[in-house]
Amino acid sequence: MGKHYNESRKNLDIKTMKKTIWLLILLIFIILAIISFINITKWYLNNKKNEEILKEISETIKIDETQVNEKKYVIDFNKLKKRNPDTIAFIKVNGTNIEFPIVQTTNNDYYLTHNFNKEYNSAGWIFADYKNKLDGTDKNIIIYGHNTKGNTMFSSLNNILKEEWYNNEENYKIVFITENEYFIYEVFSIYKIEKEDYYIQTNFKSNETYTEFIETIKNRSIKDFSTEINSEDKILTLSTCANNKDYRIVLHAKEIKT
Repeated sequence: MGKHYNESRKNLDIKTMKKTIWLLILLIFIILAIISFINITKWYLNNKKNEEILKEISETIKIDETQVNEKKYVIDFNKLKKRNPDTIAFIKVNGTNIEFPIVQTTNNDYYLTHNFNKEYNSAGWIFADYKNKLDGTDKNIIIYGHNTKGNTMFSSLNNILKEEWYNNEENYKIVFITENEYFIYEVFSIYKIEKEDYYIQTNFKSNETYTEFIETIKNRSIKDFSTEINSEDKILTLSTCANNKDYRIVLHAKEIKT
């Protein structure tokens, strides 16, 4: 009798334990599903907000219809700076959705989590490295943006690693406009690399150091653009996270026209 009772109690305890474990698993699954839903909703709303901002400020970006040979952009920096005094430039990258005003502040953190309206937004905005001066003295101007997995910010920078992008010469020219200058840059290197500080240097001790730098980043490219570049050239660097966040997708282009 006692033995039978103990076995029955033991079986009951095992069933209860199994039921508890399954309930815990179900609870964990529900919690993870809720967290995922919240994150997806935030991602959607943040991207939607930035799309709305871009639509609102599109009137500040015009195309000069008198230009026959090439599309020339005319940017109303006065209007942009009234909306956000941190505005310093505009960038257009062919073969991508990158067509944004660029901002800059005193650090590289703020615009990771704030949009052009300076509202909290996990999609952030496109911004220049705080160390850049944009007065013509910088050898390497660095522009950052999130890979948002949507159509905003630097998500379409993923395109540069695809053959259909880098085999199309129309994509090699980048428009970069400040309040005082109109620049054209030509792409000379594209690659994906683990997170590092090397390619985001803005100051170089000597011409030799800079020459070594540009040779290194040029040799990293997954495509040989056959671009001549030397220590007299100034470059533009675009950087975004790869989807796993351990890597960076990087584009380098040299200034060819002002």
